[in-house]
Amino acid sequence: MKKTISPSRPGTTRRTLLKGLAAIPAAMLLATSAYASDVNSTGLAVTDDTVTVGILHSATGTMAISETGSIQAEKLAIEQINASGGVLGRQIKYIQEDGASDWPTFAEKAKKLLVKDKVAAIMGCWTSASRKAVLPVMEQYNGMLFYPTFYEGLEQSPNVIYTGQEATQQILKGIDWAKKTKGAKKFFLLGSDYIWPRTSNKIARKHIEKLGLKVVGEEYYPLGHTQFNSVINKIKLKRPDVIFTTVVGGSNVAFYKQLNAAGIDLTKEKPLVLTLSVTEDEILGIGGENVEGLYASMKYFQSLPNDNNQAFVKAFKKRWGDDIVIGDVTQAAYLGPWLWKAAVEKAGSFDIDKIRKTLPGIELTTAPEGYVKVHPNHHLWSKSRIGHAKKDGQFDVVYESKELIEPNPFPKGYQ
Repeated sequence: MKKTISPSRPGTTRRTLLKGLAAIPAAMLLATSAYASDVNSTGLAVTDDTVTVGILHSATGTMAISETGSIQAEKLAIEQINASGGVLGRQIKYIQEDGASDWPTFAEKAKKLLVKDKVAAIMGCWTSASRKAVLPVMEQYNGMLFYPTFYEGLEQSPNVIYTGQEATQQILKGIDWAKKTKGAKKFFLLGSDYIWPRTSNKIARKHIEKLGLKVVGEEYYPLGHTQFNSVINKIKLKRPDVIFTTVVGGSNVAFYKQLNAAGIDLTKEKPLVLTLSVTEDEILGIGGENVEGLYASMKYFQSLPNDNNQAFVKAFKKRWGDDIVIGDVTQAAYLGPWLWKAAVEKAGSFDIDKIRKTLPGIELTTAPEGYVKVHPNHHLWSKSRIGHAKKDGQFDVVYESKELIEPNPFPKGYQ
């Protein structure tokens, strides 16, 4: 059927419409055409007014305690970007999907966002298991994932920007601190049973042994596990200087409450607890009285005194409530939309291949953690920090590296 143009008013014909179009300056038509070609013909969910991204985290299940903050941070960043004019003159819309703490579900939802919804980027995942499930989908359909969690390293993808720390920035620095500052010699490694804790502890064990120190125990438990009394008894018998823990999600609530009930006072540091996975978000569920005295190796704490962070905390609480807290991954999730915006605007396009070329070297001077910059390996330069947990659920920062630590996801001797 031949398509017709409906008249805009009585007496208007197709010929007069064409004559009207002819009166538009040619330069304006060319400019509009070029703009559309550069920005709109990407096959992505981009219109003249909007661009759509995906948010993919666990809103339900055992990981919701950890991932809710990431969802809130990404939404706040999107709202702030829209209020400042959007991206290339477009307002950001988002489609939120629930990975439900289930790795196949993450892969399924990622495919839906890329293939059906044609989102321009995905902000998402938390566990390495969910990221590993999503990774082949991102690479097959050429999406771009902004992944906010500290992780084990040993990965680099052209389709992922890693806004959290990798092992050399978090694990190695944390162990070095425990040895130098606390004189630690014996470590007990405890983690949830999936790729991040196991690989992290493999790296930790190698580093501990390289330093001439000793691992006296290593145990893993399924996600959602709630019975830790047996391993706590083992820890008491082994008498380590440090419990090095990578337990994640809701299991932390049970572990720290049972540790406290077993008479292990973390404030006495016998043993000292050094965690890679308990942030202010988890403490909100665990209770500050159960974690007072533990140490965390992170790049960000809500208590950081810089101006960027004070403005961020104020805005976050205004948006989500005065009782809300902000942890390391939450802050790293907040960086994702801002880094994406900067890369898109530098490229002048939402096209994935074009922004991939512009991402290395992108920097944020307004990051709550301080200055950050995207490395060519798609990780961020960042500082290493150690926080000491207080009863109110906040951390005192007791160590901060003088310089930014260059990301090295494939450290020699640790693979």
